Amino acid sequence: MLLPPTVDVVGFGLNAIDTVIALPHLPVSGSKLEFSGLATLPGGQVASAIAACATWSLTTRYIGKLGDDPAAAVHRSEFARLGIEAHCSAVPDCHSRQSIILLDEHGERTVLWHRDPRQNFHPSELRREWITRGRLLHLDGYDTAAAIQAAQWARSAGVPVVADLDEIYPDLDNLLALTDYAIVSRDLPQCFTGAATLAQALQSMQRRFGHRLAAATLGQDGVLAWDGVQLHHIPSFSVSVVDTTGAGDIFHAGFLYALLQDWPLPRQLRFACAAAALNCTALGARGGIRPVQEIEALIQRSASDSILRSCSEAR
Repeated sequence: MLLPPTVDVVGFGLNAIDTVIALPHLPVSGSKLEFSGLATLPGGQVASAIAACATWSLTTRYIGKLGDDPAAAVHRSEFARLGIEAHCSAVPDCHSRQSIILLDEHGERTVLWHRDPRQNFHPSELRREWITRGRLLHLDGYDTAAAIQAAQWARSAGVPVVADLDEIYPDLDNLLALTDYAIVSRDLPQCFTGAATLAQALQSMQRRFGHRLAAATLGQDGVLAWDGVQLHHIPSFSVSVVDTTGAGDIFHAGFLYALLQDWPLPRQLRFACAAAALNCTALGARGGIRPVQEIEALIQRSASDSILRSCSEAR
């Protein structure tokens, strides 16, 4: 059997078609409210991260499921446009995952979603060579049993595992035990560990599971990360926010890219924060994926502004 090529990043997890609705404010029950904009765009946390990696010229492979509807054709077209090696089986007579995203006047999003259970990915549907022929594996926890299988194969082949986790899924302990870089939502560490503070929760997770890094994305507050020795807080970057949809997905993509460059951890986290911030300047989960040079320029501008502020305050 011909083996697939080795790629930089393998992604296994969710895709979605997002209907983004811009509102002057979130509606109250029983009200009528005029919306100011509507767009239908590809999204999904792992699919969007892989799309960003491909945009930055990394070689990529995406594994997931689609329906057999027009939305599936949108995904396949986008994977082809970006040069992503996609392994997506189609479920007959089934809609692809849908998300309705409500944007308030500040660009903050509220997500409503539906996924047909027939799109659940089972471990038996994975192929080992899809996973092991990659430099990094990026996954979420929605199909937890299959994610565990993928992480086991990755570990056995020496492929580091990066996980984007936003809920306490059944069997999460076993997935975390196979995760090298756990970059999770703000609330998950304390909910999972019962620790009094986020910093303590990240330290508890890292000690228990041996992560190379335990981190939580904090939205407009940046990221907090524990590497087993030192706590790192990287603030977010100041931008004009249009839509926060996909910020976490693109943060993970930025981290994957930076990790493959073998940069020091603070630089990895700054690059990820800057990539996420720029994505918020346009509509949709992938609307603001900017070239690497623009991300680096934002980091440099921010550093220069910080030096100027410090000099001004010292006068």
